[in-house]
Amino acid sequence: MESPFSRLRWRKSALKPIQITKRDSTGDQQNGHSGDDHHLTASGEEQPLSPAARLFHEPNFNVYIIAIMGSKNPINVRVPYEQLPHALLKHPRFSSLQVVDDANGGIMKWVPTNVNLDNHIIIPTIPQNLNLSFADKFLEDYVYNLSKTSIDPSKPMWDLHLLNLKTSQAEAIGIFRIHHSLGDGTSLMSLLLAQTRQISNPEAVPTIPTKKDVNSGWFSYISFGGGRVGPWWYRWCVAFCMVCMLIWNTLVDVTYFMVTALFLKDTETPLKAPDGAEFNPRRFVYRTVSLDDMKLIKNAMNLTINDVALGVTQAGLSQYLNRRYGEEGKEDKGSTQTKNNLPKKKIRLRSTLLINIRPSSGIQALADMMEKNTEAKWGNWIGYVLLPFTIGIRDDPLDYVREAKATIDRKKHSLEALYTFSIAELVLKLFGIKAASSLSHKIITQTTLCFSNMVGPLEEIGFYGHAMEFLAPSSYGQPHGLMINFQSYVNKMTIVLSVDDNTIPDPHKLLDDLEGSLKLIKAAVYARGLVKKDGTLEAAFT
Repeated sequence: MESPFSRLRWRKSALKPIQITKRDSTGDQQNGHSGDDHHLTASGEEQPLSPAARLFHEPNFNVYIIAIMGSKNPINVRVPYEQLPHALLKHPRFSSLQVVDDANGGIMKWVPTNVNLDNHIIIPTIPQNLNLSFADKFLEDYVYNLSKTSIDPSKPMWDLHLLNLKTSQAEAIGIFRIHHSLGDGTSLMSLLLAQTRQISNPEAVPTIPTKKDVNSGWFSYISFGGGRVGPWWYRWCVAFCMVCMLIWNTLVDVTYFMVTALFLKDTETPLKAPDGAEFNPRRFVYRTVSLDDMKLIKNAMNLTINDVALGVTQAGLSQYLNRRYGEEGKEDKGSTQTKNNLPKKKIRLRSTLLINIRPSSGIQALADMMEKNTEAKWGNWIGYVLLPFTIGIRDDPLDYVREAKATIDRKKHSLEALYTFSIAELVLKLFGIKAASSLSHKIITQTTLCFSNMVGPLEEIGFYGHAMEFLAPSSYGQPHGLMINFQSYVNKMTIVLSVDDNTIPDPHKLLDDLEGSLKLIKAAVYARGLVKKDGTLEAAFT
């Protein structure tokens, strides 16, 4: 049997100059791609890559985004060939090469080209009559082996893998793989969702929740409505204090960032990957939990879903590390959760968040761009946020989410991402892309993991007749040994782990700890009387 990866290219560490063929005026009619498409900027023009896009081609930062999509029905493999030319290929990043121009000092630029979908749509041979457990394992190993490969830069750097494989969670699986230089994670996910439509209303794009609570943070206890605003001098005092806090927090965070770049490392724990982890393949595992359970905790404790996700992660990581430390030096790998096995010295464990400070275009704008040839903003403007995790065994599980809320509220009142982006830009202009890459790599290797929480559609969606069961995004090629993504969809939350096997050999146990922590926190909410048995909130909190 032919290997599913016989058409793929094993990973290499750098982009090389290539010979190119520009898109002609007639286009690739075989695949339905017209050569006179209007693009994000100017049709047919060569555009330079942004500094952030170039950064993702450095050998130690060659990152790919993976989006695993479960379908409720078998995939009609003809549909992508028919629909992608009128949707995804209208975005210039997905129909352009990334070319090293040696004649102009080795700069990289986008060059429009003809797209042959046969080079981008992969339909592997799948063994027949697999039971669900073997099908799940086949899918896990398939994506693991996929992370060993790269995309040939002589074509636009994306591909789509279609697996008519029934698993325990879906009837079929689609896997989008996109090089990170094409855009930031949020923009790429928005572009993916812009190609879907609501099941209940096939003409409407998905609805994404927006923030409603503008008074979250340290000063949320101050009421700015209901006639309790207070005199003018009181409002001015509050505003002055907030500005001072913003300046102070930004100063502290930027100093912390620079100290981390110089010497400050996280504690060496079983979660921290050794040097060179970015070159190792990744195992992707995921678990779907109830978003309604997270909303119940959110409403009971006056939090956000992001607070709950971070609190659950802190609790799950604490339980996982407690077990790993308890198992060290023991032949019997039995229960080690009954006591605190964590080191007595405080564990420093942080996540590096790469934040695109450029506002996202939104799903509707991207849908209009593909359907009506309008313009939409696009590009990587990457800033850094160092997010500390509190690791410990708590008597009260609600302490995990209280600590998470305090951490996030503190980060909301800081311009850390803006100023770290400015520092990276300054390093790039003064010392070049190699120095900027070294700075990014240093920051990430000094921390332990990458964490994100992405908001998904409120209603069920489908991709040209294929109803979506779940969405599990992640990435590989980053120096961290652990990446945790939370992705919501309707009333479900999918927790996705991307792990280096050498660092975390038992990722399913970590998923068990994360799911178990959510149940533990939910039970504590009921036990404290914050929620009645019927799910309604109590009038007063204890």
